[in-house]
Amino acid sequence: MKIVIASDKYKGSLSALEVCQVIGRAIKELSPELEVVLSPMADGGDGTVETLIESLKGKPVELKVKGPLGEPVRARFGMIGGSTAVIEMASASGLVLVPAGKRNPMETTTYGTGELILKAIDMGSKKIIIGIGGSATNDGGMGMAQALGYRLLDSSGDPLGFGGKELARLSSIDDTGINSKLLSTTIEVASDVDNPLYGKRGAAYVYGPQKGAGPEMVKTLDEGLKNYAQVVARDLKKDIAGLPGAGAAGGLGAGLVAFAGGVLKPGTDIVIEITGLEDKIKDADLIITGEGAMDGQTFYGKSAYGVAKLASKYGIPVITINGSVLSNRSNIDKEKSSLFSGNFSIINRPMTLEEAIRDTEELLSGAAAEIISFYLRIVK
Repeated sequence: MKIVIASDKYKGSLSALEVCQVIGRAIKELSPELEVVLSPMADGGDGTVETLIESLKGKPVELKVKGPLGEPVRARFGMIGGSTAVIEMASASGLVLVPAGKRNPMETTTYGTGELILKAIDMGSKKIIIGIGGSATNDGGMGMAQALGYRLLDSSGDPLGFGGKELARLSSIDDTGINSKLLSTTIEVASDVDNPLYGKRGAAYVYGPQKGAGPEMVKTLDEGLKNYAQVVARDLKKDIAGLPGAGAAGGLGAGLVAFAGGVLKPGTDIVIEITGLEDKIKDADLIITGEGAMDGQTFYGKSAYGVAKLASKYGIPVITINGSVLSNRSNIDKEKSSLFSGNFSIINRPMTLEEAIRDTEELLSGAAAEIISFYLRIVK
């Protein structure tokens, strides 16, 4: 019997690899003859770089870049196999880098994210995977473009500054100074939202307030993004106005498509591909996945759902072992919930969150042993 363990992290306690290892050890202690394959998962958001570095034996790269407010910050990305880079834009341009009292998307920039891309290219990357969750920005990716060598100009032909305030002033784009290696680099953008660039479902209205934008600022940013889309369409011949996912990360989704030739894809699909998960599960008898808290969002692009969808192609049962299960099966679309044979929590008694985090490894190991013991009795 072959069991594939493809879990995401338990945020705040165990990495994805550690979760998989704990479950794997519990199974082996129970039944040493079983074949157990570990394939840690991520959905393109926070923790994806760490997961892929750990599971694919990649190399972390650290460098100093321009932070979201223009100050230098230490950012990090991963090199996998010498030719693939994995970047989380939040490492350079994330909301966590901006104190609550200084959050202002009129000023924050994605320039540092562009610097990470440049460094990855200079190190020989032929493919770049970039997760764009957790941004502090609403500049449409203009800062990133400036770092890549684009000249963004106002009506007088002068270079623009940084931040969302410059969107409305954009008049023309000069691409003659871009890094030539960018044109031969494949860029996949991990994004699990479908928001357009502007409008009531766009970057400014939906995500601006959490980044410090008030009602008037939201309106100004939205109008700026509309102008930005018009200039990009005219000068770069790229239609980003209605592109699903263009509004992700304050419009960085649109910017990566327009300035870097990026392709927007679900983050889980990208991770499944780079880890070769499909080949690992084809002959599996059971798949175990999970995450820290399984809730309604799990069924809309999270890694556990992506694993279950993939498994359904081969008729393989999937169970999840989670830190907690916050959604009843009755509350989820039947077509989606039917992909899972069972969803389990490691919590075995009343406890505080602090206790659960402290004892995660012990709780997870115990839950995995009980679940697999029951499963083996059934299949035998």
